[in-house]
Amino acid sequence: MPRFIPDPEALRLGEALAALRRERGLSQAEAGARLDMTSQGWGLYEAGRRSGLFRPDVQRRLTGALNSTPEALALALSPTDAPSTDHRPAVAPAAQAVESRGRAFAGAPSQIRRLQVLNDDLSPWADSGVVLEYALGVWPRRGQGCVIEVGGETRIRIYETGDADTVTVRGAARSDKAEILSRRAIDRLSAVTARIERQ
Repeated sequence: MPRFIPDPEALRLGEALAALRRERGLSQAEAGARLDMTSQGWGLYEAGRRSGLFRPDVQRRLTGALNSTPEALALALSPTDAPSTDHRPAVAPAAQAVESRGRAFAGAPSQIRRLQVLNDDLSPWADSGVVLEYALGVWPRRGQGCVIEVGGETRIRIYETGDADTVTVRGAARSDKAEILSRRAIDRLSAVTARIERQ
C-alpha cells in the first residue's frame, strides 16, 4: 500500500493549528474533547491528513475550541513567519480558503474580488448576507468554494473535480446533485479564499 503524503499546504495549515493549540497549553486530547473528538481525530487535522481543514466552517469550529479565530490561524500562516528555507511563493496559502480577508494576497490586491450571497441556496456553507472573497483565476481544490462565470452569469458552487473537458461542481450540501459544466462554456473559474460573516 502506498504511503500517504499530505499536501504541503495542508501540512502548513495543520502546523499553524498545532501552534495555536500549544499557545493555549492544551493537549490534542483536551482540544479534541471540546468538540467531542478523539485526540487521534484532532491529530489528523494537525498532520494535514484531513482536507476539511481548508473549509472556513471547519476552521471556525477548530479555532473556536481553542478560544481563537480563523484570522489567528491565517496569521500563523503568514509568509513572514515562514522559515528562511521555505522557497514557496508568498501567495500560496491564500488559495486555501483561510479567512484571512485576502491578507496573503497583499501583493496583488487587484486579483481579489468580493461577492455577497443573496439567498440561502448555499446554506449552511454560506447563508444570505455572507460576503465571499475570491481570487480571480486561482483554481479551487476539491471541496472548496468557487465562483463560476458562465455567459454573463455568476454562480457560486462547491468544486468537486475537473478534467480537460469538464468541471464538476455541486451546491452546499453533499446531497446536492452534481452539475457538470463544459470547460469551453466557462468564462472564468475562481477559488473562494475567504467568507466574511455578517457582523
